Amino acid sequence: AVFGRSMENVVDIGRKMGVIKIKNSDLLSPDQLGHTPDSEVCILCTGSQGEPLAALSRIASGTHRHIHLKPSDTVVFSSNPIPGNTASVNKIIDKLFRSGATVLSRSVLTNLHTTGHASREEQKLMLQLIKPRYFMPIHGEFKMLMQHRQTAIDTGMDPNKIFVCANGDILILRNHEVLQSDWRYQGDDIYVDGNDITGLSTAVLKDRRILADNGLVAVVIAIDSKENKILSRPIIVSRGFVFIKDSQSLIKEAEFIVNASLQEKMKEKTTFSEIKNCIRSTLEPFLYKKTKRNPIVIPVILNSKQTMEELTKKRTAHTRSKRPIHTKKEHIEREEK
Repeated sequence: AVFGRSMENVVDIGRKMGVIKIKNSDLLSPDQLGHTPDSEVCILCTGSQGEPLAALSRIASGTHRHIHLKPSDTVVFSSNPIPGNTASVNKIIDKLFRSGATVLSRSVLTNLHTTGHASREEQKLMLQLIKPRYFMPIHGEFKMLMQHRQTAIDTGMDPNKIFVCANGDILILRNHEVLQSDWRYQGDDIYVDGNDITGLSTAVLKDRRILADNGLVAVVIAIDSKENKILSRPIIVSRGFVFIKDSQSLIKEAEFIVNASLQEKMKEKTTFSEIKNCIRSTLEPFLYKKTKRNPIVIPVILNSKQTMEELTKKRTAHTRSKRPIHTKKEHIEREEK
């Protein structure tokens, strides 16, 4: 008997292709299980990686509609836990033992593992049959992707046309050519605040995560919006990104690149929003290329001739309002000093 949607699909395709040879009379339907002696039944099911909704998980929890474990049952794991799934697989095995079943998994004494992945020679055969112009290995740890890359090189592929990407990397497909972009997409886990039903705090948690991992970079520029020109070269300040004293050359180069981009941008009339976008789109790819980190970039624009005058007025008014009142004697003493 076969249980689990993916397992049923695989067996069905295998039978149609002639790879799996099983007679119709040898396959049991769920309803026939109850009328067949246990010693004559073998069940193939999904859930070898501890997936919570798979057939084996429901069998172990006692919630499966058709299968209930007995002390005389034997469960065989013909798979290895994928790195990261060990804890969930161990939970399933523990539940199976609690049900009284005998559980066999791969160990020093038993070699039960049947791989679901192609071997290196099979991968080479696939590459030689398809003859791809571009190749991007997927699904696995970085070391596995690099080994798959080497396999492609061994078959004669151009190393420059093989892309080993991390989550968030972007490939551009244009005019039958493939290029790797300097831009990155935040393709990692999304954290949600359980107390916020609107989901608005998700952006806040995302920013906290980026700040914790990559830090912050502020770009301060002074402009004259009336004359549409930059009054001084941008100043870059960072927190939690790089140690300033050891990265002076990086900061100076970043300031130069941002300044050149802004000079080009402000040859024509522009808005504050466009200036900020120009700073981000110039600085973010540069910093990632140099450091492999994506800090939060905050542009700070000082509209010098207007904003600075207003700030000065506010500060003067604020100072006058808080100036202490002196007695006549104190006033004379201050004048003498």
